Formats: sequence, structure tokens, C-alpha cells
Amino acid sequence: MNIFENYTLISAVIAWFIAQVLKVILTLVTTKKFQIERMVGPGGMPSAHSASVCALTVAVLFQYGAASVEFAICFVLSTIVIYDATSVRWQAGEQAKAINKSYKKINELINGENTEPLTLEDLKEVLGHTKLEALAGAVLGTVVAIVMHFIYIGGNLY
Repeated sequence: MNIFENYTLISAVIAWFIAQVLKVILTLVTTKKFQIERMVGPGGMPSAHSASVCALTVAVLFQYGAASVEFAICFVLSTIVIYDATSVRWQAGEQAKAINKSYKKINELINGENTEPLTLEDLKEVLGHTKLEALAGAVLGTVVAIVMHFIYIGGNLY
């Protein structure tokens, strides 16, 4: 079997790719700016993390069944990834916003006294996902895995 016959891997990669392309398109529509860096950047709608891990989990479910060790591993890791994206990394982004805002205030105070402004690059504020972004990614990944199952396996769902 070559790598292109690995329907589980292909499902996860395609789900990730579609999610990243959708981020670029949605950013273009909402900001009127084409930002190709959204193809690899974190955060945004839909969650590529959720899309890829859900595609992987659903593909493994179809291939090995719900009672398999493979499905159990994928399911647990998927919940950890989605939890991390919607809580830990989301909070880190919120903290970056607060730090950036504080830094700007401090800079305004310093500049008011005719001193040299501080030069600190803004911290990245978009790191995690809202629950809706994660849900959209999960739905996207599930749909991709189902479509890929029909393409690769011929539609025999267990």
C-alpha cells in the first residue's frame, strides 16, 4: 500500500487543507484583504485542528469500528486537541490582547513625555478557536471523512 491509498491519512490532510483554504476565503470576504498566511496561521473559522482530528477519528471509526483501540486513541486525542484549541490557546490569545493593549497605553504615556517610544512587536492574538469555530471544523472533518470513505471504500459503512 502506498501513502495515497491511506484513506485515513488522506481524509485528515484534505480536511485540514479545506479548512485552511476556507480561512483565507473568509478573511478575504470579511476584511477585503487577501492574506495567504492564513493558510498556515492558527485560529480562525473553521478550526483546521478540529477538522483534521475529526476526519482522522471518523475515518478510523469506519475502518476499525467503535470498539477498536485505534478509534479509542483517535477519539481521546481529538478531544484533547479540541479542548486545547478552545480553552488553553484561546486564553493565551486573550492574554496577548490584554498585554498588547497595556503596552500601547504605556507607550502613549512615555511618548507624552517626549521620550523614545518602546519598540516591542505585538504578541500574536489569534491563537485558539471559539467553540463555533471548533464545531465548524469538526463538522467539516466529519463530512470529509464520510465523503472519502465513499470514494475509497465504496460506501459500505459498518
